[in-house]
Amino acid sequence: MGLLLAAMPSAQAAPDPKLTITDVSLNRTAVAVSGLNTVPIGVRVKGGYNSADSENANIPLVAHLQRTSGTGRLTYLVSADLPRVSGTTQNGEWAGVVNVPSTADGTFKVIGVTTGPFSLTVYGTEIEPTPFDGPALSVAGYHQPKVTASVTPRLVPFGSGYSITWTVTDSATGKPYATRFAVMLGVDNQCVESLTGVFLRTSSSGTVTKAYPASAAQAVNCLRIAGKPLDITGLGLVVARPGIVSAVPSATSAKVGTIVPVNGNVLGSPAACKVTLQRLYGASQWRGVSTAAIRQSGRFTVSAQPAYKGLIPYRVYFPTCYNFHSGVSKVFYIRGL
Repeated sequence: MGLLLAAMPSAQAAPDPKLTITDVSLNRTAVAVSGLNTVPIGVRVKGGYNSADSENANIPLVAHLQRTSGTGRLTYLVSADLPRVSGTTQNGEWAGVVNVPSTADGTFKVIGVTTGPFSLTVYGTEIEPTPFDGPALSVAGYHQPKVTASVTPRLVPFGSGYSITWTVTDSATGKPYATRFAVMLGVDNQCVESLTGVFLRTSSSGTVTKAYPASAAQAVNCLRIAGKPLDITGLGLVVARPGIVSAVPSATSAKVGTIVPVNGNVLGSPAACKVTLQRLYGASQWRGVSTAAIRQSGRFTVSAQPAYKGLIPYRVYFPTCYNFHSGVSKVFYIRGL
């Protein structure tokens, strides 16, 4: 599962009513960026923040840019915090840079401004950018980084640790970059918020390997290549799990045509995935006779209905779903009377 790490969250509230924007300008309209580099583009904002509170005297601003075309992995850019360089808080100019990575690769347009400082960590409701129809920036990204991962073991058993070898290569050549560089490895919230994971340096082959405890298998694992302030790129994954199914009929015998509930469990609780009760036809052909959704607890109930007198073989089949591979329960029997 690929994740666009450090993507902007969707706004949930109106713009800050105290902030007004009269102009946003960029010092360039086009830029070429290669590899793991970023190129700073000058940003200047004119406007005002209607507050006499001394805490807001030096409030920074942040410019927001949305991609309108192109194929780069990043679809959103934000500037670094822009300090006020002239005028007053109520009527001034703020200036700084937006650091553009190769993974932007497309055309970006200024869509608005917010107050800073900028943070990836969002709790509760986010303030929407104050809209501004600003200039466009054309980004040509070359030799963009590509991140891949290999998990050992391929199917991680429940209760066991595992390791992941992450590899960063030049997507244009398929080879590692000529330098070793720092990456951040994280779990769960560390994959979408501030850079609080473990920083390691890649080998000369562009790889880094980390051992993870069993508990980390319950969440997203990720590699992030940090930018300022958004990531240059990254990859997130949830490790693959085996499909371990158990099932027990509520009765081992019943009259022909009687419905017999079969209760079971899929380890790891892949909620909303489906299971199928199968009956053996002939010597080797298993056919589905009923289906059910797995509950949040991992439990499920399917219905058997003996079709003839005698011992009838059943099993429950779980098809691959999410990061869970397919599995089947032990065969059990219901005698038709």
